[in-house]
Amino acid sequence: MSKKKFVVGAFDDEAVLFPAVKKVRMSGYKIHDVYTPFAVHGLDHALGLRETSLHTAGFIYAITGTCTALGGISYVFTYDWPVNIGGKPHFALPAWIPIIFELTVLFSAVGMVLTFCYLCQLAPFVKKHHFHPRATDDLFVMVIECTAKTNVDDLQAFLTRNGAVEVSVQEAETEWWVGTYDKEQRLIKDTDFGVA
Repeated sequence: MSKKKFVVGAFDDEAVLFPAVKKVRMSGYKIHDVYTPFAVHGLDHALGLRETSLHTAGFIYAITGTCTALGGISYVFTYDWPVNIGGKPHFALPAWIPIIFELTVLFSAVGMVLTFCYLCQLAPFVKKHHFHPRATDDLFVMVIECTAKTNVDDLQAFLTRNGAVEVSVQEAETEWWVGTYDKEQRLIKDTDFGVA
């Protein structure tokens, strides 16, 4: 696996993180990602990320569920096993609406969850590098990818000037992998971040 070099800055307040993200982007640095302990509204816009197309996928899954329900019920009650139930017509659409609605919701919900997990590379067996052990606890972690032109010392000083409480340089694999963590991947040394 190929490793890349990153400068990792940790912030203790989202009010400090937002201006820092804007200044880092204006300075031309490439932000790999920002990890936060909770959802921060507006951060995706500050990072310049495009709007997700997950709702479009949800609509496609919903239409698939509707067509599956309508086609399946129609086939069973009008062609495969037509039964006269209380004089109702074989194609009794109003009676099928609850089943059609439930399959629409089921296909949409399950499809969106699976799509979200695929896009975010989430699964019980999938591993990714953790840039900071407190990213899911109480710190906001900004990860900046270093290029050939990046001066690491200047970037570290820039992050410190803009409110980062901890700054470190890491080499990490950016892609996910299947398996277990190596010893060096399993534990990030607390001394790298000034923790005793």
